[in-house]
Amino acid sequence: MDNNRNTTTICFTNNKGGSGKSTSCANLGYELAAAGKKTLLIDGDMQLNLSLSFFDEDRVLDMAESGQNLYYAIRDGKDLKDYIVPTRYENLDLIPSSTLMSQVEYELFTRMQREFILKKCLRTIREEQTYDYILIDAPPTLGAWVINILCASDYVIVPVEASPWGFFGLANMFDFLNRIQDVTDAKIMGVLITKVDERKNYYRQAREILKNYQEIHVFESFIHVDSAIEWAQDASKPVSVYKKSTRSATEFKKLTEEVIGYGSR
Repeated sequence: MDNNRNTTTICFTNNKGGSGKSTSCANLGYELAAAGKKTLLIDGDMQLNLSLSFFDEDRVLDMAESGQNLYYAIRDGKDLKDYIVPTRYENLDLIPSSTLMSQVEYELFTRMQREFILKKCLRTIREEQTYDYILIDAPPTLGAWVINILCASDYVIVPVEASPWGFFGLANMFDFLNRIQDVTDAKIMGVLITKVDERKNYYRQAREILKNYQEIHVFESFIHVDSAIEWAQDASKPVSVYKKSTRSATEFKKLTEEVIGYGSR
């Protein structure tokens, strides 16, 4: 145990699918670990994309079908410390998901103080200060489970795709975050613009739109469209491991520097 650690929990959320949530969570997690920050990733989405970023499909399905995944911990109110799986990378661990996460809303429906189940399950991990960062990949919904994730988080990163539909529903996302401020202290760390194609004008349009939200920080770093990301995902590797020289690998490193430096702003 490192008593000097101050664990920071960050969730990645956007109610629109295809925003690059899982990709951003996975690669930021790897880069934080590579920078010497002890990091825990939590796959909170039934699509299992965060788990698939580090383990092959057979291993992910084995974890999803076993009792050692996030769904069973939440269902039974168990300490998440017992559900941690080490990845092949130093300083980087994962709590895997399950396709049964599709039932988590039902599981939470009749529970007392249901907004705080995940927070309670994370209590020991946070109190022991084993990790510098906990990153949670949320599903693209705005229900009781996402509220749980927000209540367990200190900060929120909102990935937004630089496309004509990328900002669809973003106002609803911000409104949702404002409406639950009575149960969560989570603050928006920033909006991360993803899937940027310089041949198109959507990135500049995105930054112009975000100027309307003057209280919302937009990361200087942004992530280009990069085929290396897809190849890395297919290989179940972070993009920096798959191809260190690729542009997106450099961009995720820069994002990591921004996130680490956020506390000193």
